[in-house]
Amino acid sequence: MEKWLIYAVLSMIFAGFTSVIAKIGLANISGELGLTLRTIFVAVMVFAFAWLAVPAQDWATISRHNLFWLGLSGLTTTLSWIFYYKALKIGDVASIALIDKGSVVVAIVLAWLLLKEVITLRIIVGAAFIIAGLLVIAKK
Repeated sequence: MEKWLIYAVLSMIFAGFTSVIAKIGLANISGELGLTLRTIFVAVMVFAFAWLAVPAQDWATISRHNLFWLGLSGLTTTLSWIFYYKALKIGDVASIALIDKGSVVVAIVLAWLLLKEVITLRIIVGAAFIIAGLLVIAKK
């Protein structure tokens, strides 16, 4: 199995745990406070990871291009997390997580538009199944 696929599957598993664990952690506090606390934990752990895993010379390779696009990614992540936690506080995890994973379809379209990635019939059919699944689970 290719290394990227192993990482992607591990990401999927941990992301699934994240939603359920976060919902439990939101008991008796607001979604905003829960998001803030989670983000503090994430920041500390990511800084620790970077300290251990990133060679010192790599820091010198950061460019304005990197800062701009990663900063923009940080902004969109922040907005995504804010709305995700607001939804998680008042809704059910299965529906919210699935709707959130609809972002795959958004990513496919943006990758095609901005990165010129090839959209094959297989990708179109997969995206259609994601949208269909989203509609089936989200329908009450």
